[in-house]
Amino acid sequence: MTQAISPRQAFRHGARDAAPFTIVVVPFSVLFGVVGTEAGLNLAQVMGFSIGVIAGASQFAALQLMSENAPTLIVVASALAVNLRMAMYSAALSPHLGPASLGARALVAYMNVDQTYALSVQRYEAAPPLSTRAKVAFFFGTSLPIVPLWYAGTLLGALAGTAIPASWGLDFVVPLTFLAIIAPALRTRAHVGAALASVVAALSLACVPWNLGLLVAGVTGMIVGAEIERRTTPPGAAPRRPA
Repeated sequence: MTQAISPRQAFRHGARDAAPFTIVVVPFSVLFGVVGTEAGLNLAQVMGFSIGVIAGASQFAALQLMSENAPTLIVVASALAVNLRMAMYSAALSPHLGPASLGARALVAYMNVDQTYALSVQRYEAAPPLSTRAKVAFFFGTSLPIVPLWYAGTLLGALAGTAIPASWGLDFVVPLTFLAIIAPALRTRAHVGAALASVVAALSLACVPWNLGLLVAGVTGMIVGAEIERRTTPPGAAPRRPA
């Protein structure tokens, strides 16, 4: 019989599993601090952005649109579109963390980012199973190396500003981060189809102003993925949770 994992052990396991992501989280957050400062935001605004939004891709998208003087509605809509995946993340985590307390679920919702979600949902679906308390502890463990370093990296980048040489090429971290997260998740036809459809749509609509093509690409990917899931799921079988 497999020994149950305690919440304390689950927390340590989560922190251990998330540790490798610090390699990309730090330069990613530093880059945002630098870019935010160069765009004219002061220290409080840059930090408020990272602490309040805590979603790198949407932060960069919103910042770019703000620098282009796009209408506020476009900035907000684009940022929300980039973060639509968080709704799917929440749906996948709900069966596991739904029984947790309201306070715990509120913190999970705040710290539900790509890395914490990907690590947590993979662990929840693996063996041995975890209790609800252990699942919550594991999630918070994954947040430990990610969230504080996101704040610290943003602060470092904002303070350093233009002192960081352009030759360092920190911008390579943005695609690298998402490749590291997405690649292992492409486990089914629906996942692959959704990814390919969104990429094709985004590239095809790259000429659309204010990055509005991303809105269409995101919706297109979800529609294609859902349709492939519908066609490949046997009648009466429960559809697979998003991963």
